[in-house]
Amino acid sequence: MLRILFLFFSLTLLLQAATINIAVAANLSFAIKELSASFEKRHPNAHIATTIGGSGKLAAQILHSAPYDIFLSANTLYPQKLYTLKKGLREPKVYARGSLILLSVKPREFSKGLSILEASSIKRIAMANPKTAPYGKATLEALQNAHLYQKIQHKLIYGESIAQTLNYTLHASDLGFIAKSALYAPELQKFEQNRNWIDVPSNLYTPIEQGALLLTHAKNNKAAQAFYEYLFSREAQEILHKYGYQ
Repeated sequence: MLRILFLFFSLTLLLQAATINIAVAANLSFAIKELSASFEKRHPNAHIATTIGGSGKLAAQILHSAPYDIFLSANTLYPQKLYTLKKGLREPKVYARGSLILLSVKPREFSKGLSILEASSIKRIAMANPKTAPYGKATLEALQNAHLYQKIQHKLIYGESIAQTLNYTLHASDLGFIAKSALYAPELQKFEQNRNWIDVPSNLYTPIEQGALLLTHAKNNKAAQAFYEYLFSREAQEILHKYGYQ
């Protein structure tokens, strides 16, 4: 009986060690599925569990000891802060560079670029909260550098994450600033460049460098450490590029 109990608990510990808990920035919600499937194919004993949300909120959870093994942020600021607070096993690294687009469900005349935001027919514009979402911070920077923010700020509605902002863009606004990676969601692939969306000029905002942090919770989790290393492999980088990341 004791031997059976020992084997049971040993197996339980083994299974727990093969589970990888990842806090994932909302913009990565589409790519992480393929990244996870690719890794699990190579490591059949590993299971990846993801929690998706705004980078700021996920960072706050980690600060309060949420049991994540890896943090995939939409910027480098949050991972770096967590690392300085002894929440990481090693310096965070940039795993991807994101970019912004302006999206409309209805076809629009985009020949004048971002100036379309000033049109009287545009009543509501969705963007992520710049206080909590890195893509929101980049959007604010772009609007300010384009000298448009003061003119259109009364039209803005804010999502707490880039995922919520996408929902607002699709259902509650005329236009929205979203992560380019969202275009690879099945329901968005019907939208056409210059008809439904345009790139936000990259010279208007600081490059969106997204940082990965291997957290202290993963100290004894070899599977989590392996997935962290996998993120920087050629295979993983090709998947990220496929979803619109640099």
